[in-house]
Amino acid sequence: MSLSRIDAFVVIAYAIGIFALAQFVSRDRDGRQKDSADYFLASKDLPWWAIGASLIAANISAEQIVGMSGSGYAIGLAIASYEWMAAATLLIVGKFFLPIFLRNQIYTMPQFLERRYGAVIRTLMAYFWLALYVFVNLTSIIWLGSIAVNKVAGIDQDVALVLLGAFALLYQLRGGLKAVALTDIVQVTLLVLGGLVVAYLTLTRIGGGDLGAGWHKLVAAAPEHFHMILAKGDPHYVDLPGLSVLIGGLWIANISYWGFNQYIIQRALAAKNLDEAQRGVMFAAFLKLLLPLIIVLPGIAAVVLAPNLAKPDEAYPTMLRLLPPGLLGLVFAALVAAIVASTASKINSIATIFTLDIYAKRGAKRTGTEDDGGDTVADERRLVLVGRVVAVVAIVIAMLTARPLVGSSEQAFQFIQEFTGFFTPGITVIFLLGLFWKRANEAGAIVAALTSVILSTIMKYALPSPALPGGVNDYLTPFMNRMGVVFLLSLALAIVVSLATPSQPGRDTIETADVRYATGTGFNVGALAVVLILVAFYATWW
Repeated sequence: MSLSRIDAFVVIAYAIGIFALAQFVSRDRDGRQKDSADYFLASKDLPWWAIGASLIAANISAEQIVGMSGSGYAIGLAIASYEWMAAATLLIVGKFFLPIFLRNQIYTMPQFLERRYGAVIRTLMAYFWLALYVFVNLTSIIWLGSIAVNKVAGIDQDVALVLLGAFALLYQLRGGLKAVALTDIVQVTLLVLGGLVVAYLTLTRIGGGDLGAGWHKLVAAAPEHFHMILAKGDPHYVDLPGLSVLIGGLWIANISYWGFNQYIIQRALAAKNLDEAQRGVMFAAFLKLLLPLIIVLPGIAAVVLAPNLAKPDEAYPTMLRLLPPGLLGLVFAALVAAIVASTASKINSIATIFTLDIYAKRGAKRTGTEDDGGDTVADERRLVLVGRVVAVVAIVIAMLTARPLVGSSEQAFQFIQEFTGFFTPGITVIFLLGLFWKRANEAGAIVAALTSVILSTIMKYALPSPALPGGVNDYLTPFMNRMGVVFLLSLALAIVVSLATPSQPGRDTIETADVRYATGTGFNVGALAVVLILVAFYATWW
């Protein structure tokens, strides 16, 4: 399949328009060149609508659109729990995490770890996040994006992979986070409208032109795909183990991702103030409620319209083939928008962590000075240059490793969740204790990080074990249950080690005594609305 001339025109017009907009909004004003705060934190001046849109644009990319739609094809509506439970998680982040981060002027997550615990854990986690972002997140986005481009536009997949990576790099290279965040409202608008068009057309195709009839026919044809809580005998129970999506390991994954993930939380850290940041996460929470209609539903519709796909991840690109010329170009541009926005976000966060948490800190060590982001250690222009060089290196590495790392996976979205699940329990323990328990120390944090990886690896490859009862083996088989167990064990060990080792006075510089957790009426009403909508969703499709 290839794009018609009008489709190609629409896509090219989008690419030119969004690139020009990114350069315009991030231009240097009054002859002043960008410093590190401008490039990595959008001058700490993002409004709520840019924060909310950018949170979603950073999150929703090929790994969600293509990967989660593929999981919708294979599993069904249950995969929407990743989106809907994320909406609830964002409320927690806005009310309890952001007040501490913004009160203490935190720029990066490794910076928080050093100010709370010490330099060792900052360096350890900075290198970990760099590896995760480059070899898991970035590779997955451009690989799945290249699948979509190949299936829809007929472009060779390797060529598509290079084009996507290169465009995302150029898109943000000059402007940094501001170029990404201030254009994300356009990207998200295009994504939502394009996704709604795909959902509408797939349902009307099933219903012979009638939207309501299409919905009822789809539910009748694939009833097993419309359960939010999978029963134990379901073949996909190992991916979404029943109630664990509500009261178990999914909370660990979501809290780690939305609360302590640099390329996500970086948008809120760049807010004008706390109220603006909280409005932004509330906006993102409402968008999260809508996203399964855009992402998961087309994958379920493919069960009826394309029942014999070679791989589940082909579901969304296949559904795009139903669109007429012109409209296909618009929806395809929306997909490209999501891929480019998320790729650019991750590139910028990789550059931010390396520059501020590794390069600048080494400069501080050499000169014998201290910094909270490098501005007193190295020339500002050099920091921005280093960030740009790192961005180029990161995307080149991702291009070269995408096929061997992700290409063999049947469901890339599930691959990402399970791999990151080795680390997320420890990350969640480290940050939760760092935020809310002053007795936690660096020794306990390091133990939590190591315990998470070691126990997760053992449980992944040594189970089922004949030494354990059958029920225990069955429970620990799903990676989501393993995450919950590993979290509890890592938490217990971190507490024990922290209590058993002496605290170091003066090391913890995170202030929490005067933090304001109270939220305004607008946030509280919005939070209640989100919770009630979630209750209605799960009650309807239990």
